[in-house]
Amino acid sequence: MLYQLYQAQADLLFPARQMARFGASMARAMDMGDYTPRLVRQLGAACDVFAGLELTHHRPSYNIPTTTMGNKTVAVTEEPVLDTPFGTLLRFKKDSNAIQPRVLVIAPMSGHFATLLRGTVLVMLPDHDVYITDWKNARDVPLSEGSFGFDSYVDHLITFMEAIGEGGHMVAVCQPCVAALAAAAVMAETGHRAQPRSLTLMAGPIDTRQNPTKVNHLAKSHSIEWFEKNLIGKVPWRYPGAFRRVYPGFVQLTAFMSMNLDRHINAHLGQFRALASGDVVAAANHRRFYDEYNAVMDLPAEFYLETVQRVFQDHDLPLGRLTWHGQPVRPQAIRRTALLTVEGERDDICAIGQTMAALDLCSGVRISQKRHHLQSGVGHYGVFSGSRWAREVYPRVRAMIEVTNLQTPPQTR
Repeated sequence: MLYQLYQAQADLLFPARQMARFGASMARAMDMGDYTPRLVRQLGAACDVFAGLELTHHRPSYNIPTTTMGNKTVAVTEEPVLDTPFGTLLRFKKDSNAIQPRVLVIAPMSGHFATLLRGTVLVMLPDHDVYITDWKNARDVPLSEGSFGFDSYVDHLITFMEAIGEGGHMVAVCQPCVAALAAAAVMAETGHRAQPRSLTLMAGPIDTRQNPTKVNHLAKSHSIEWFEKNLIGKVPWRYPGAFRRVYPGFVQLTAFMSMNLDRHINAHLGQFRALASGDVVAAANHRRFYDEYNAVMDLPAEFYLETVQRVFQDHDLPLGRLTWHGQPVRPQAIRRTALLTVEGERDDICAIGQTMAALDLCSGVRISQKRHHLQSGVGHYGVFSGSRWAREVYPRVRAMIEVTNLQTPPQTR
């Protein structure tokens, strides 16, 4: 019923948003610079802001046509390397013969598309052969394709690393840090030839008992049955994934926005003022951010519920109880993968200490192969996007990859 109510509301508002778009375009057409009546710009601004509040459910474009390598600009094309019903291993292929370290960027499956990490990829591209886990919207996956749970996520990471080949690296952002560590542990346990040379975990919930945040308290405040009853819906019949049980992306977006509601309200008020005053640059920046932020994807219900229970409620990984297809996951089995953990000083989603906990869990990794970086002055998103990421965090990630890439690649047992 949850999803059906949302869809009904979206359908009812659709004509009004179309009219608002038309009104905004008319106001732009009537703009005569300093001679434009103030009321015209204000009405156009109001229409534009209202139309921009609409959620979309299709993956935005990465829009990375080029990158720089040294003093050269090279073309970049998106190359699907491996495709499954739930995700694509996407390579940002450069028009260059240079051999660079292969890196799998592991994007969260948490209500937004992997394109949210466009800034992460942009910064890494000049120095690396970058791949990303391009997850698909669960509402577009037919029910006949089966389920997708936590173990399936780990399966995908292992399969993707196999496709990338021996000597690759993993960089996990936020939520998938647990799954990435599990995949590395499983591959180490079996002596897998494609186990990563380095694993970077950025702002991830390895042990949410450390300095619990509001997000962590919310996960513990209700039973898993409550989450299933109140937050899980079925995809409406008119979409390819009809009747699949999902955690809707619009629910996750609502939760994110409620954490900083004043900030989002002020941002939209600022957009109204920018449009009304003719500040084209500020208006374009706002629109670019919210076009991405308002693009939501649904999560398979089983993955969402298992993640809440295993990671946030039962703390299976730090307590040594995490399993993969019934087999124990042992982080201490990791010996040949260097480990870097990164946290943000002001992170109100994944607090200080939660990601760093991985260093103790991976007791088989030599101390000389472990690193931790606490980035001052940034919140959650600042760890992997923005100027601080580019100037201060990324050099640490690059150094870890460079050092381990020069070492002898892991050998199978």
